[in-house]
Amino acid sequence: MTALALPGFHPDPSICRVGEQYFLITSSFEYFPGVPIFTSTDLATWTQLGSVLDRPSQLAVRTGIENASGGIYAPTLRHHDGRFWMATTNLHEIRDGHLIVHADDPAGPWSEPVRTTGLLGIDPDLSWDEDGVCRLTWSDVVNGGISQAVVDPLTGAVLSEPTEIWRGTGGAHAEGPHVFSRGGRWYLVVAEGGTAHGHMVTIARADAPEGPYESNPANPILTHRSTSDPVQSTGHADLVELADGSWAIVHLGTRPRGSFPKWHTNGRETFLSGIDWVDDWPVVVEDRFAPAIRGTDLDERFTGEALGPQWIAPGAVPSSFASPSPEGLRLRAGRAAAASAAERLLAVRATEPFWTAALTGEGDLSLTVRIDDEHQAMVERVGGTVRARLVVGPLDQVLGERSGLGPEARLVIRAQPFGGQPGQRQGPDRIVLAVESAGVLEELASFDGRYLSTEVAGGFTGRVVGVEALGADALVTRFSLAGE
Repeated sequence: MTALALPGFHPDPSICRVGEQYFLITSSFEYFPGVPIFTSTDLATWTQLGSVLDRPSQLAVRTGIENASGGIYAPTLRHHDGRFWMATTNLHEIRDGHLIVHADDPAGPWSEPVRTTGLLGIDPDLSWDEDGVCRLTWSDVVNGGISQAVVDPLTGAVLSEPTEIWRGTGGAHAEGPHVFSRGGRWYLVVAEGGTAHGHMVTIARADAPEGPYESNPANPILTHRSTSDPVQSTGHADLVELADGSWAIVHLGTRPRGSFPKWHTNGRETFLSGIDWVDDWPVVVEDRFAPAIRGTDLDERFTGEALGPQWIAPGAVPSSFASPSPEGLRLRAGRAAAASAAERLLAVRATEPFWTAALTGEGDLSLTVRIDDEHQAMVERVGGTVRARLVVGPLDQVLGERSGLGPEARLVIRAQPFGGQPGQRQGPDRIVLAVESAGVLEELASFDGRYLSTEVAGGFTGRVVGVEALGADALVTRFSLAGE
């Protein structure tokens, strides 16, 4: 079975190795900071170092439903000549070209971005040949297919005319290219079929990085389309040579649940498989690695000097409104209590299928689980009243409420097994909105979790769980998120 490497909304992985250490990045879309970066020495335990784009001067993100699943698309991470390089596309600024940054230390700081003006598309890749010539390869949104040009990665200058090097095998949306060399040959790995049930990994090879590329007769080398595998939508891959000379492949996938047609809730996640080489073509071995070691539960009092690297915000810079202090997390005023669109939501990715989140604090606060502004559920405290609220598209409804509660009451959201009788139509989970007071948990409302799934909401992200101050500044004294 395919090994899960990074659970939760961590799509479009790119990986590189330096000595015995591996580094991996993923897409971040409208969330800030952008492009989380992880490190591992065994490919099983991953530690987040931070994010590549962690300053407003490097990344502009935007709030609102119209900007959901915009922002940062499919980055590439490479190490060349003693330096780390990252290339990506900010969809909000696609006409400015791809952006490239570099760093001597993967934990940062990373440079200010340069732009490859005139190269329109997404999913840029960087590769260097034996002469040190750098090529940028990307999914061309103007002409379709995969295009390539010589660039100066320090300045972004485009040094050659773009040329198309491959159109894939005929699947929809040839994208996510990565170019690498092995044994004197050059390989181009591509995602095709769209990042849903038809997703697949295809590969071609050439004698030079610019081609011409011949397609692997065994393509696709990885796909779960038309299978009952619990991991679906496998694709968008990157390959890496391991320290012992063997090879591995990272790729995205989803874990849909429930009855037909099934729903996935935590987004596209990162998986890991092995690679064997047969006749100079890669063959994927899905059961080579053990699943990732489950991460520790989060229990935050926010009394440190800075937020941990796991904290993100849609369309906003967390440090601009969230400040740890000896008393807890001080939040500047976010959306008004009657509004639903997030303005200053501090969140973390949901990584487990089932979990419980809880929040205590002072002031008017919202504990929120969301995919976007039109697909979210909240337990909100306004004065002495706690209410359970659900937003699905144009529908915004209070499902239940409890009055007369003090500030010590905990706001609680649970994602739990759907329940019900066997054979019933079941969603992926059931979301329970509750409040706990004097040690007693009171359910205010519950609903089918499919309404907070990608199949309903659309887009490229997954569930996040977070907190927002409603209309005035507030204090969070404890936030917890525990898998079940």
